[in-house]
Amino acid sequence: MNRKKEIFLNPTAKTPSGKDTLDKLALLKQLERKVLWLSTWMIHHANYVRMNNDDLKVGGHQASSASLASIMTLLYFDILRPADRVAVKPHASPVFHAIQYLLGNQERRQLENFRAFRGAQSYPSRTKDRDDVDFSTGSVGLGAAVTAFASLIQDYVRMKPFGKTDAPEGRMIALVGDAELDEGNVYEALYECWKHGLRNTWWIIDYNRQSLDAVVTDRLFGQIDQLFRMMGWRVLTLKFGRLLEDAFTKPGGTALREWIDACPNSLYSALVFRGGEAWRNKLEEDFNSGHKLRQLIGSYSDDELHRTMTNLAGHDTGMLHDTFHQLQDDIPTCVIAYTIKGHGLPFAGHKDNHAGLMNPKQMEKFRVQNRIRPGYEWEPFEGIDLPQEKITSYLKNVHFQQQGLRRYSDIKLEVPPIPVPKGKDLLSTQEGFGRILADLARSKSELVKRIVTTSPDVTVSTNLGGWINRTGIFSRNPISSSRQESEVQSFQKWEQKPSGQHYELGIAENNLFLMLAAMGLSHELFSKRLIPVATLYDPFIYRGLDALNYACYQDARFILVATPSGISLAPEGGAHQSIGTPLVGMVQDGLAAFEPSYVDELATIMEWSFKYIQR
Repeated sequence: MNRKKEIFLNPTAKTPSGKDTLDKLALLKQLERKVLWLSTWMIHHANYVRMNNDDLKVGGHQASSASLASIMTLLYFDILRPADRVAVKPHASPVFHAIQYLLGNQERRQLENFRAFRGAQSYPSRTKDRDDVDFSTGSVGLGAAVTAFASLIQDYVRMKPFGKTDAPEGRMIALVGDAELDEGNVYEALYECWKHGLRNTWWIIDYNRQSLDAVVTDRLFGQIDQLFRMMGWRVLTLKFGRLLEDAFTKPGGTALREWIDACPNSLYSALVFRGGEAWRNKLEEDFNSGHKLRQLIGSYSDDELHRTMTNLAGHDTGMLHDTFHQLQDDIPTCVIAYTIKGHGLPFAGHKDNHAGLMNPKQMEKFRVQNRIRPGYEWEPFEGIDLPQEKITSYLKNVHFQQQGLRRYSDIKLEVPPIPVPKGKDLLSTQEGFGRILADLARSKSELVKRIVTTSPDVTVSTNLGGWINRTGIFSRNPISSSRQESEVQSFQKWEQKPSGQHYELGIAENNLFLMLAAMGLSHELFSKRLIPVATLYDPFIYRGLDALNYACYQDARFILVATPSGISLAPEGGAHQSIGTPLVGMVQDGLAAFEPSYVDELATIMEWSFKYIQR
């Protein structure tokens, strides 16, 4: 982190608000309530209303959606700019679809068919959803990590002559479930992206402290904080909302804060579910009758006490608004936002609410609370306490919508003829591949300018050395070799510079495939096509297979070269070759696979591939 550029942020400080801001916050609260209703109703409709011949549960994660409703409403309706890109927590898909519906980017028919054939998807999908999905999510951890690699690729594109632009940089934003931080690929990505000077990235952690099966360990937040700071991120912890902050200033307030800080996650969640009377009984049990805290809680009714004790920052629109509006620099930022799983729903805080569904009786009560008339459940403005014209005008002028279409395209690049390399009568396909790329590096064609290679610490042994000698390694800032290093004779010229066309990665294959996902979506995310070419040892495809599947599912375009090819073992033996990986290529959807045995065959395949990935 560049400390000179860091700004001081005080998330508990209240920014002076004029009438316009207060009116906007009131409107955002109305939209949040509408988003929560639509996302909850969407799931209920799929499970209880829509024709379902087999009577099987459809599911849909009402509680997980509710915990992010406040944050996502603020982001999409106020904070985000057109250049920003968002990976939405998989289980918050209904909230995403509800927001897109209100913005006019989603159809009612899609919502009615949520989790059905050709309906809104269970998890946001670039290839299957019709609304404005930036990154597919689903396999947890991968959607979060790909935002960091996308930020690196945004820098790469903007530093090339073909990518020069005056348009503002976008922020790559991940909405991350706290249980996603159990995925190892998250930490591999953090470490790798730190090495490359990550910028313009926000990870907003939905810290509801409940995973699929259990309540998250109490000590997790401290470890999250340390890990991100160690990797050069700014960390903001948003814990208490303004109702609680106000209570802390009153007699007995300090004791209340200390009690909440010490309260185990499991107990806090249970009290959230049980309500105001339970809060009061527990606090009276823990503090004697003469304590100032008893007087403090005595000033609240049960409903007021419950509303205050559950007023966490992740649901406080004003605090979220003031915090995110302060973030105007490019420092990578982790926001740990305390939330309640199921916030605003009858099973909020219940330890079994992850897969839980509101029953018809609960849903009817929820409908009445939201002032939704029977038969008007899908109407965008039903139940909103503001004039429709005011809401319509605001939605029409939302920053995020002002650019129109956010999925770009780019020209198809002409592919020059690729001849068989000359100079040797006998070549392995591995050496032939390296020579073909090295020969291409001499070309001035636009296609060659767009080629970017990457490899997980096997660049030389997979024959990318000739290409790199001619094109260099990409670095935002030129890095000169030391005098001692320059005096060591080597065939490898590892010149690091902004004009370089190779991204050198560490040995983690998950990072390789996530980098390919970001590179291969560059034309749609950043309007400039890249031609990514990656190399690795053949059997290590298995190490990153989930991330490879993820990249293909996004329809990312890239060429993957696994060496050695073929089924006859090379001299290094079976440890670096597998007869199983060709089967991966055959069955992986969205991937065309070849096993070339001859270099002339390889040259033809490469020429075809450069055209194929531009379709």
